[in-house]
Amino acid sequence: MSYDIKKSVRYVALQALERIQQGGAYSNLLLKEEIDKGELSQQDSRLLTELVYGTVSRQLLLEFYLQPFISKAKKVNNWVKLLLELSIYQLYYLDRVPDHAVLNEAVEIAKIRGNSGIGKFVNGVLRNIKRQGLPKTSTIKDPTERLAIQMSMPKWLTKKLIEELGTEQTKQLGDSLFSPSRVSLRVDTHRISRKNALASLAENGIEAVESTISEYGIIAEKGFIGKSDLFKKGFLTVQDETSMLVAPMLQIEKHHQVLDACAAPGGKTTHIASFLSKQQKGEVTALDVHEHKIQLIKENAKRMEVDEVIRPEKLDARKVNETFDEASFDRILVDAPCSGLGLMRRKPDIKYGKKPADLEKLAQVQLEILESVASTLKPMGILVYSTCTILSEENQQVVEQFLQKHSEFELMDMPISKSLASSLHNKMLTIYPHQYNTDGFFISCLRKKR
Repeated sequence: MSYDIKKSVRYVALQALERIQQGGAYSNLLLKEEIDKGELSQQDSRLLTELVYGTVSRQLLLEFYLQPFISKAKKVNNWVKLLLELSIYQLYYLDRVPDHAVLNEAVEIAKIRGNSGIGKFVNGVLRNIKRQGLPKTSTIKDPTERLAIQMSMPKWLTKKLIEELGTEQTKQLGDSLFSPSRVSLRVDTHRISRKNALASLAENGIEAVESTISEYGIIAEKGFIGKSDLFKKGFLTVQDETSMLVAPMLQIEKHHQVLDACAAPGGKTTHIASFLSKQQKGEVTALDVHEHKIQLIKENAKRMEVDEVIRPEKLDARKVNETFDEASFDRILVDAPCSGLGLMRRKPDIKYGKKPADLEKLAQVQLEILESVASTLKPMGILVYSTCTILSEENQQVVEQFLQKHSEFELMDMPISKSLASSLHNKMLTIYPHQYNTDGFFISCLRKKR
């Protein structure tokens, strides 16, 4: 029995939740690691993903639900709390798992992981919860705290979002994060049209539709696209729809010298490369500060068959002006290191680990990178600054501070589709996760006037 329980999806999910909470792994990478071990069936892999993502994305709400039922206990180990929260998630958010199965397996895990006494405790708590029902969030008097618990988002972040978006939009954003990410892919339209790619996938039993916000994107709705011939041959690459918007913003010509200052893992780099021509001496210099990430860029470039116009190089983007001559590049992309708060749907644990002070430090790094690359852009060249976060400290405020110091730059109009018009303010594009069911993302385009 002990062997079977330790191999069960719920036992693996509990271990994963512990590692995530201890800061040992990001949820998305850890799940990939567990699934790649190959010990779980496809069905169990889906259940594991559901259990871990569902529990992590509602962590604060589940803690609120659990607290009254364990408040009188002398001490409750952290793993026991996680097991109870995992069980509450199954009892109240999953339809296909019978309650008795949830209770029985939770008790067995508690007995094997701890002892029979903990098993009885877990059994008692879960039966009390089913008997009494969950506490109501409406009892929380502070409206910001109430919304924060309902969205399972730190209060400071909830407050910031309310200040920037308003209460209703913040609520919509928070609610949207409970729905899973869609699988979106970029089609290499220089090798196959989007229409033909969709037809080819359909022949392989994979259902996909066109993205409405990127002319290069498709959304997979049914079937495992990773096994398709198009994916294996590099005609498709996994990329969020918002990330696909970046390379076209650079308005690249075939002969251009492009700098991708923070390139790893190389998704945007390969997109940039698809617009360049080796015969016309076009090239993208792709930088990253970590050697192992340079390898990722090389692997991506080779799979997408654009490696002949990509030059990966290990370098801290803050030292670009010390390494390259003035006016070296026609185009520069600064896809800056950031808090990643636009990725809260894909990495639900990211929202719990960030603090307001992190934003200040990151904004400083972002400005240092912009400062470093500014002189290496040719006059009339285009600099695109983007992040995968949604707070103004790392986005609009960084751009505005840079422009105050660099009068030779100006914001320019961006080539976007009509469907994105409502996301454009003061020539800067901010996409929130609830608007198009994508990641959150920020893009601005600056032209160097002289």
